[in-house]
Amino acid sequence: MRRVGAFATIFLLTGTFLTAQYPQRPEKPAVRATGEGTVSAKPDRAQIQIGVVTEATTAQAAASQNAKQTTEVIAELRRVLPAGADLQTSGYSLQPNYRSGPREAPRIVGYIASNTVRVTIDDLTSVGKVIDAATATGANQIRGIHFMVKDEQALRAQALRAAVAQARRNAEAMASGLGLKLGQVLSVEEAAPVVVPRFERAVALAAAADTTTIEPGTIDVRAQVTITVEIVP
Repeated sequence: MRRVGAFATIFLLTGTFLTAQYPQRPEKPAVRATGEGTVSAKPDRAQIQIGVVTEATTAQAAASQNAKQTTEVIAELRRVLPAGADLQTSGYSLQPNYRSGPREAPRIVGYIASNTVRVTIDDLTSVGKVIDAATATGANQIRGIHFMVKDEQALRAQALRAAVAQARRNAEAMASGLGLKLGQVLSVEEAAPVVVPRFERAVALAAAADTTTIEPGTIDVRAQVTITVEIVP
């Protein structure tokens, strides 16, 4: 037991000696700069959330009525949807409807059934037609229209290149102000990309023919990077 303790003491002393003989190298002088890049593009795909909500005194009646209306809506959507469109259920719920008064506990007065389908189309000129067809056959909720681009990665790459170029210019300006020059890039950090729809006009407009008109506007893809660059005399 004594030999083991002596060995441990020698090991620790040796480690201390080696650390003292080889100190860590100081970090290189550097500047950190941030750059942002934004690329705008017209969307080429849309997703529409279409809902059918029904209410009845019993759960069975609410569900049955909802199923009938949803079937009619889906049949009409399949008729008007352009080629390549995708249609799928995105949500369903059946829940009690409570009512209460100032002096009474909540009580069930009926049931609400809700069925939501998501339509994905690449022909943006058909968005208004799809909404009109759905609401004419039983849909009573349009829960949102989401515009996007199919090749978002290409736009993101452009935004990243623009962000890096701006960060480099900012780093050069700081180094120049110090009377120094830039050396090698030590690190590059990327923030999470942001995709922002930018509407040029209102999304839904009432046209003279009483049809729904949709203005998709543009989409901004934003990137942000932070670079650390060595500075040299």
